[in-house]
Amino acid sequence: MSFFKTARPFVIAGPCSAETREQVMETAAELSTMNVQLFRAGVWKPRTRPGQFEGNGVRALEWLQEARLQYKIPVAIEVADPAHIELALKYNIDVLWVGARTTVNPFQVQHLADALKGVDIPVMIKNPVNTDVDLWQGAIERFETVGVKDVAAIHRGFSGYSPSGGYRNQPNWPIPIELKRRKPELTMICDPSHITGARDRIAEVAQKAMDMHFEGLMIETHPRPEEAWSDAGQQVTPKQLKEILASLVIRDEFTNDMTGLMQLEYLRQVMDSIDSEIIDLIAKRMELSEKMGAVKKSCNMTAHQPARWREIVETRSDRGQMHLLSKEFIVELYETIHHESIRKQLLVLENQISEIKVQND
Repeated sequence: MSFFKTARPFVIAGPCSAETREQVMETAAELSTMNVQLFRAGVWKPRTRPGQFEGNGVRALEWLQEARLQYKIPVAIEVADPAHIELALKYNIDVLWVGARTTVNPFQVQHLADALKGVDIPVMIKNPVNTDVDLWQGAIERFETVGVKDVAAIHRGFSGYSPSGGYRNQPNWPIPIELKRRKPELTMICDPSHITGARDRIAEVAQKAMDMHFEGLMIETHPRPEEAWSDAGQQVTPKQLKEILASLVIRDEFTNDMTGLMQLEYLRQVMDSIDSEIIDLIAKRMELSEKMGAVKKSCNMTAHQPARWREIVETRSDRGQMHLLSKEFIVELYETIHHESIRKQLLVLENQISEIKVQND
């Protein structure tokens, strides 16, 4: 069985950074008495700008090794270089994780994977900072290809130019959902600390992850968060972590309630029928787009017309709000439809260009 499948939720907790021996030992002592399966701590901290605290390195590995032995709790660290892996194995680290800044670089990920060839150790891969599910999947598969059998994914949200929606990193839930669709057996762990950037929202995001059938949680925990040397605002105390875990409602993917199953099956059949109608209607809309492309071709008009697009956004958003559908949802939906519509019209216009070239030849 996978190391990460031993509990639900599989809980990973510990400080953002291993600051001092006393802080590591104090945190590990408290977490070892709780429903925590893995102790995490940053040993090397890749910071956005130089001059900030960047970890204690080998000294911190010594503290983690001591905590592991004294409190009988497995430990995990982030690695960003093959040299980190060599030291982690030397100090008997139980689990490694690859950070979001590293996942974006396939060359570096491959170096890390090669360093673990033939090594039996669980590895967790954080999503890349940008919303690229292929890049995330590719990083996971690089480790699988060299023989790492126990790989998990960590959803920590995606960076943007500025925070929005109250999040430090946008959760963009469809990305981890799509990764899980592609790799159903993959363990998916949510990192509410990095998604929210604020301790008072961690419980909310943790519950949402559980409701979306994530298997685990990684929550940064510090005995005195306000004194933390990094990411102070997003760390909780062990007591707060215990309260968060106690408040979680853990739901099952399946049920033995036959009445509920029958109701669900009926609603799914209705939904399947509606989905068929939606696809048929979209196909009809695309037929109209091709006819419009032919008209624009004959009138020597551009495929994209900004004024018409603004009108579509406004009128469809208004209609969506009449049905309690958010403007953001409608705009995102119609952006996809509009993109495909323009693609079809451009094909019509490109045929015109090809015809002109043939005539000139």
